[in-house]
Amino acid sequence: MECGAAGGFSEEQFREACAEIQQRAPAGANWELLVETLGFSIYGLLDQQTGLYEYKVFGVLDDCPPALLADVYMDLDYRKQWDQYVKELYEKECNGETVVYWEVKYPFPMSNRDYIYIRQRQELDVEGRKIHVVLAQSTSVPQFAERPGVIRVNRYKQSLAIESDGKKGSKVFMYYVDNPGGQIPSWLINWVAKNGVPNFLKDMAKACQNYLKKT
Repeated sequence: MECGAAGGFSEEQFREACAEIQQRAPAGANWELLVETLGFSIYGLLDQQTGLYEYKVFGVLDDCPPALLADVYMDLDYRKQWDQYVKELYEKECNGETVVYWEVKYPFPMSNRDYIYIRQRQELDVEGRKIHVVLAQSTSVPQFAERPGVIRVNRYKQSLAIESDGKKGSKVFMYYVDNPGGQIPSWLINWVAKNGVPNFLKDMAKACQNYLKKT
């Protein structure tokens, strides 16, 4: 199937993610530390209009090397095996860009959400340090029409930066903003975001160990 996606990511966006992983905490006075859990520090920046946060996550995943972690994150078929919230997940090549369709299971009585997004991975050398960066953001293409009973998420953006922790693990930085829409109160969305991402990263670390066995 041919698609008509446009866009992509600039070199500056990749460099920004690299800079974040070196800071270990957000720059700017408006970012607040929301929670420290499972070895991660999660910071939030409140959008006064929507009541939703943008998030930055800093932490370490032991025993999961950077290249392996990036491979697992990019492997959508494998994610369907370890991420219990995936209903449907696949990618299409669209005019030289990879467009991903992702449907997420939500608990009853809420409707499932789906995402259409582009992503790119780069490996950068920053003063002799190797940093893996994956960027993703929502896009819109006519070939992915909205489905009955599923709410389309139109505002989604994520950055992931990974480098060695100097041992056998990975230092991780993640930025994300996700407005799932519908009639979900902002406090519940924020609660899920604060708790869900550390658990997702921990699940991904476990998936790394099984990925080694699989390969």
